Amino acid sequence: MPQVAANGLSFEYETFGNPADRPLLLIMGLGSQMTRWQPGFCDALVQLGHYVIRFDNRDVGLSTHLHDAGMPDMAAVTAALLQGTQAPVPYGLDDMADDTAGLIEALGLDAAHVVGVSLGGMVAQTLAIRHPARVLSLTSIMSSTGNRSLPPATPEAMAALMSPAATDREGAGTRAIEIYEVIGSPAYPADPEETRQRAMSDFDRATDPAGVARQMAAAATQPDRREALAELTVPALIIHGKADTLVPVEGGIDTHEALPGSELLLIDGMGHDLPAELWPQITEAIAARTKPV
Repeated sequence: MPQVAANGLSFEYETFGNPADRPLLLIMGLGSQMTRWQPGFCDALVQLGHYVIRFDNRDVGLSTHLHDAGMPDMAAVTAALLQGTQAPVPYGLDDMADDTAGLIEALGLDAAHVVGVSLGGMVAQTLAIRHPARVLSLTSIMSSTGNRSLPPATPEAMAALMSPAATDREGAGTRAIEIYEVIGSPAYPADPEETRQRAMSDFDRATDPAGVARQMAAAATQPDRREALAELTVPALIIHGKADTLVPVEGGIDTHEALPGSELLLIDGMGHDLPAELWPQITEAIAARTKPV
């Protein structure tokens, strides 16, 4: 797959569909490679008139890894947040949003429709705030605003997220099954073997626990974006599962309330994943937001 230079880094990306169609950029979540945007989901968006671009964020997959930054001290980050002081992190969501803006430009696009999930939703929101001319529409899925008064993840979900990183491909498969048993969609349970195989494939492609930790530090230190979101005029769609244990549904509601004119789609039985059974509903909602007025 090709790579492109943006914001001083190199990014692995892949495209689907006709470049003459509506450009739609997909931003994946914490520690997740672009391969988590499954080809079937991308193809469904192509069928709805999009030129789809998926890419590896910094520190995951085959994009640039900031190895010299090392493993962040999450205890120090937490202590600084509690004290209201500057947390010692290698980079923040602003930097990841600038990556994305640079990617859009490097691909020869003036702007794109942007869809982000979880951490990717935070990056997408930040992109719209920092680079509004680059964003034709914003879809934020299973994400939040940085409002620290919102309900946190359940203890079980946080424990799953913070479980030790796998050291081999078999362990990666087992860990993925255990995580999605906690954070996945209860009404649309994932097939354990598919989950295992996908996780092992991703492990083979690239693994970097320190990179994931650096992304986690960026998410932990995100600012409250509600005031900035209130100034946006971009067409926006907020999608959230009512059964999300990692980013509770209040995060999606808060994002909707902060974004003027946004549409809110809450889905029964959906957790912190994108079950194939929901792809038609989700992709059609996205397409309704990206169609020219």
